Amino acid sequence: MHERTTGTWIRGGLVSVYLFLLVGWPLLLIIQETFFAGENHLFAALATEEVRNAVLLTLAAAFWAVVLNTIFGIALGILLVRYEFPGKRVLASLLDLPIAVSPVVVGLAILLAYGPVHGALGGPLADAGLQVVYSFPGIVLAVTFVSLPLVLRSVVPVLQEIGTDQEIAARSLGASGWQVLRRITLPSIKWAVAYGIVLTLARAIGEFGAVLIVSGGIVNYTETATMAVQRLHQGFATGQAYAIGFLLALIAVAALVIVTILRPKEDTRGD
Repeated sequence: MHERTTGTWIRGGLVSVYLFLLVGWPLLLIIQETFFAGENHLFAALATEEVRNAVLLTLAAAFWAVVLNTIFGIALGILLVRYEFPGKRVLASLLDLPIAVSPVVVGLAILLAYGPVHGALGGPLADAGLQVVYSFPGIVLAVTFVSLPLVLRSVVPVLQEIGTDQEIAARSLGASGWQVLRRITLPSIKWAVAYGIVLTLARAIGEFGAVLIVSGGIVNYTETATMAVQRLHQGFATGQAYAIGFLLALIAVAALVIVTILRPKEDTRGD
């Protein structure tokens, strides 16, 4: 028993040291450079119009990514779990593509499809007065694509677990499809949806590679927060770069805390 306890402490200590060196220490250094390196770089960064616009653009794009992926994630989850149709397995595999493919490749694919010059759809859209690439719609498209599976993959296991008994019973009593969705299905998956929303928000806010390709990084127009970090760091304004990095890390930590709070509720429901 004593040897087992000692081994547990050793393994726990090794894991803690590994996590500290990989995550904790770099985050502490960012905090130090942001607040304790001569001045409060966070206030200095937020005082500049370029940084404020970059942060607001990032939050706006992440908001639309959350809205779109929540709607389509729930709809696709119900489609994949509740219905049988030809090509279902292929569709399920394609929905995981954003996780497997590099974000840079995603950006290039969007550029080829929606670019104003050579894009298959971009040319006709540009002629109609709608520019996708190098504008806000392209950024929304990029962050939506890279975060596409997160709500879906949070919802699917819960839908499989709760089954269809309550929904069938409600329909047998005369409930419409919308009433079943609103009163039975959605309340049953609400914590899974919230979990997927938090992950989608964190993923969309931190995206860099795909956005770099499709946005052009125009300051005060299509520059996101992650791109502002790169620009400021390359311009030797490292204090402000660390400050924006701190903001992004703070959002990620907040998302982690929310996920930690939501997970027991989801697990309790599953019990």
